[in-house]
Formats: sequence, structure tokens, C-alpha cells
Amino acid sequence: MRNILLAAVLVTTAVPFLNAQTGVSGKWKVHNSVAGNESDQECTLTQTDKELAGSCKGENGDLKVTGSVDGNIVNWKYDSEYNGTPLTLTYSGTLDDSGDMKGEVNVDPFGVTGEFTATPIKADVSAQK
Repeated sequence: MRNILLAAVLVTTAVPFLNAQTGVSGKWKVHNSVAGNESDQECTLTQTDKELAGSCKGENGDLKVTGSVDGNIVNWKYDSEYNGTPLTLTYSGTLDDSGDMKGEVNVDPFGVTGEFTATPIKADVSAQK
């Protein structure tokens, strides 16, 4: 009986961790501030070991993301366009203890740098029931 009770306690305390976002894998709300322009986007990132892949939703559809994760250092980039001009956005940031990211975003070929913050989008547990 004691072993069954212990197993039940372990299972119920582990369930929240099974639903938690691991590393940087998951959906993120990314806020950019570049040269006085503010924008928000949703990115879906998948971390496999130190590699990062996924997509960010842009005005022209989903944009393919590639990048890397090394400890709490996160880097990713994607190609897009602005008024017909191809550009690459490169993100370099850190994952903090609260699970949020922040850092710099560089816009090439314009040579413009700004800041970004990213927060995980929590899954709606009630919708999963």
C-alpha cells in the first residue's frame, strides 16, 4: 500500500513537468524593437540537441528558422523581405531563469540592430481536455 501511495505521488507531481516546455522547443511570442519600429510575431521552435529549427509567421507566410542553442545562449535567423528587398534577421539572445529570452536582432543588408524579447506561449490546458 505504501509503495502504491508513493508511486501515485510521484506520478501526480511529474505531470506538470511532462507538459512543460523543454529548452526552447515550443511556441514563442517575439517582440521586436528595431529603429523605432515595434512588431510582434509568433515563432515555433524545435530544439534537437544544440540545433534549432522551426518557423516564424511573417507577412509573407511562414519563414524557415535555423539556429543553435548552447547552454542559455540562443541564436536563430530567417530570410524575409521588406518592400521587395531581401533581408536576413539574425537573433542573438539568452534564455533566463524565468524561461524568457531577450537579446539583439540584426537586420541585414541594412546593418540595423534592435532588441527583441520572447516569451513562451503556454498551451491552453483546458482546450486539451
